[in-house]
Amino acid sequence: MTMRRALNVVLVISLIGVAFSGTLTYRELCGGGADGCSAVGAPGTILGYPACVYGLAMYLVLVAVSAFGLRSER
Repeated sequence: MTMRRALNVVLVISLIGVAFSGTLTYRELCGGGADGCSAVGAPGTILGYPACVYGLAMYLVLVAVSAFGLRSER
């Protein structure tokens, strides 16, 4: 597998991860309950935020790194 192909695979998987974790983050923070937004710092959170927020940040970093790698390889 070439480096370009590997970066393309990472980019696609990361974009799917952004969509999934972004949806979960939206539902968890402001879309899920009838009472509106859930409280930040509620039980089951990490440093005050749900784990999906950190997943979203991680996938966004992977998208940026793989896009930068693809762009600089040209």
